[in-house]
Amino acid sequence: MSYTFWMRLARCAGLAAAVVLFTCYVANAQSTAPSQDQASSGQASSSQASDTSYSSSQSGTAQVAELALPEAPAPRPSAAASGQYGNGGGNGGGEKKGIFHRLTFEAGGGFNAPISSSVTYGFNLTVGGGVRFDPHFSTLIEYQFLDDKLPGALIAETNGEATGGNAHIWSFTVDPVVDLAPKATNDVYVTGGGGFYRKVTTFTFPMAQEFCTYFTCGIGYVPGTVGHFSSNQGGFNVGGGFQHRLGGMYGESTTALFAEVRYLDVLSPAIVGKSANGLPPVTIDKDTKVLPISFGVRW
Repeated sequence: MSYTFWMRLARCAGLAAAVVLFTCYVANAQSTAPSQDQASSGQASSSQASDTSYSSSQSGTAQVAELALPEAPAPRPSAAASGQYGNGGGNGGGEKKGIFHRLTFEAGGGFNAPISSSVTYGFNLTVGGGVRFDPHFSTLIEYQFLDDKLPGALIAETNGEATGGNAHIWSFTVDPVVDLAPKATNDVYVTGGGGFYRKVTTFTFPMAQEFCTYFTCGIGYVPGTVGHFSSNQGGFNVGGGFQHRLGGMYGESTTALFAEVRYLDVLSPAIVGKSANGLPPVTIDKDTKVLPISFGVRW
């Protein structure tokens, strides 16, 4: 064999030996080094052991704290919370009502009985509204209109230049109302107040006026104003009434029919020997006192 053949055989044998040695080295390194999963598992076990130790320490501390400190009492509901909507506030332990539920209104009318000599009988209309502060007490702002006829003796002072007349009184007053039995179906109340009054005394005389129907026209006579006095002043009223509540099983209804009487004193000035728009002079006593008797409904 030639020298070249032996050289090639030696090279192949050397290469084969190098491959075998490298393979053995890699296998030995893999068998001795710990795997990543094993390392992670070891770290997790160590962490669990540490957590267990820490938990045991915390448990022991908590047990000592429980022995040292009393149990915290349960929180009590505040006074403000007990009065909120649906939490027992309001009348009778029910739901607390707002301002709009406290509003109250009235409407009524009736007739007037005279006390002073400046007016005779007539009628009245009254409307009002206000706030019901509690079942016993409320306050109303009332508008009232009174229409009374003039007495014949006063009209006669015009020497026939007036054949009739009336006294109109408008008022705005503040009137508290005290209910004496707010839960009863039938009860009584007292009221009174004062405010602004305007009085107009008017003298009339029949005047011709044309009237027409679908078929024809004609001449008729209606009272026409020939003179008047007016004044603005204060006044007051006081009285009471009876009312009957409508509905409500336990007397909680706020709707009621009422009948009342009041003493009304309009502090109008006296008119002594004065002429109303050219009429003969007349005299009217100061103050206008009447007894308005009214019937109506409150809600």
